[in-house]
Amino acid sequence: MPKMKSVRGASKRFKVGKNKIKRGSAFRSHILTKKSPKRKRSARQEHFVHKADEKAVRGMLYK
Repeated sequence: MPKMKSVRGASKRFKVGKNKIKRGSAFRSHILTKKSPKRKRSARQEHFVHKADEKAVRGMLYK
């Protein structure tokens, strides 16, 4: 039987930590002039995959 491959798009978007899965923040790449400094600052912080979606993301990463 051939090897199971992980979803390449998912492997580029998610990093597995010790007990959580890190993800990037949306809405921080362009048109930053109209966004408030508070909003941009909060986008820099770490974000994690929601508990309800963790099983699906792990399935995409460890196929």
